[in-house]
Amino acid sequence: MSYKAGPKETAENQAAIEALINEAMQYAQGGQIRIISPLVSGKEITLAHVIGTSDYSVYKNLGLDIGFHAGEDPTGKSIGILHMHPAESVVIAADIAAKWGDIDIGFMDRFSGSMIITGSRAEVDSAIEENCRYFGETLGYTVCPISHE
Repeated sequence: MSYKAGPKETAENQAAIEALINEAMQYAQGGQIRIISPLVSGKEITLAHVIGTSDYSVYKNLGLDIGFHAGEDPTGKSIGILHMHPAESVVIAADIAAKWGDIDIGFMDRFSGSMIITGSRAEVDSAIEENCRYFGETLGYTVCPISHE
């Protein structure tokens, strides 16, 4: 379940921000204030995208043609991309993707929350869809819509 501010909450937030700025201006030196707004990520999937069939140059530039994939022909393979917070969630996402479809984990970064998978279009679609479903329904993440190329 996610919370989204309605018009009333948005107006209250705006009024609170304006009051804070007015108070800060009383102490401003030279008429300037510095406001720092930290980003506090919630539980969310911010990007879920499937590239149908990619060109070899995309695979090469993403580094998907190295390591144990060296020499493979990516013709006909799709690419699935997820980005999530907290970043460690990507470990769970990789496990779900690997169990849900016949895919390869091309890249996974538990520090940035990014994951790239490859495989047939149907398998990549299935793995991305299951991740979005599981994180949304079971773990209560805010999940963006899945976009397709």
